[in-house]
Amino acid sequence: MLRTGLSELTAFITIAEQRSFRAAARILGVSPSALSHTVKNLEASLNTRLFNRTTRSVALTEAGELFLRRVAPALGDIQDAVNEMASSRDRPSGSIRISTAEAGARILIRNVLPAFLATYPNIHVEFVVDTRLVDIVADGFDAGIRVLQDVPRDMVAIKFGADWKFVAVASPAYLAQHEPPRTPEELKHHRCLRFRFSSGALYHWDLMRGGVSMTLDAAGPMTLDNGNLMLEAALAGIGIAWVPEYLVAEYVASGQLIHLLPDWSPTLPGLSLYYPANRHPPAALRLFTQAVRDWTRQKTSL
Repeated sequence: MLRTGLSELTAFITIAEQRSFRAAARILGVSPSALSHTVKNLEASLNTRLFNRTTRSVALTEAGELFLRRVAPALGDIQDAVNEMASSRDRPSGSIRISTAEAGARILIRNVLPAFLATYPNIHVEFVVDTRLVDIVADGFDAGIRVLQDVPRDMVAIKFGADWKFVAVASPAYLAQHEPPRTPEELKHHRCLRFRFSSGALYHWDLMRGGVSMTLDAAGPMTLDNGNLMLEAALAGIGIAWVPEYLVAEYVASGQLIHLLPDWSPTLPGLSLYYPANRHPPAALRLFTQAVRDWTRQKTSL
């Protein structure tokens, strides 16, 4: 009979998430050698190699990937049950792990987390910032934050914050050397700043005016994977950036950046906090989602 304990499964999942025995050992509070011994025992009991290990890297084998997809949700359910019991006392506790874009984390840190964490000091919230649209169930997250249109249909979504408007901006220094574009087609002749997602995909510029849309694969001298760095590059006069309006509004107001092609700036649905519809959310997550709903309701009623 196969005997595999929760400690072994927890060790396996932590190593898979961290891609490092040393980092996982620090999180679990054990030595790397003890953790390596635990994994060897697990692999021996399964008669399957779960990790490919070198002196520099740790990666899941194909069998390890399959095992993670089956084990992570099941162990999550067990942890949820433990958290439920702990939360049934007077002081709710537990952990909430959220995959998010940086903008979503910033909004909630400013507006929801201060009061929430003061009310529930035994609840721990972890944000993992990533531009990829991850599978929150397979990757062990309790919830995710993304633009509403990117939320999978089998999720419960709670919209918060304002809609997003994307704008093209450039510095006066850049425009002193380049004629401002009058049409989207003219952007092809400009130095555009490109954005690359963590997945490796390049972000295309989707411009829209009066129901007419145009997608542009902007080319230019620099590719970045962070919105704040896009802002810095635009301020430095390196090229034209295509970014959310909230990120550059104060710089446009002060004249440090110029809004280009304003008639072609599309508005997209704002951010949403989402979680699986077919799983019973743990108490900590239920309290957090209610806090987000309450803040959103209060904000819209003002």
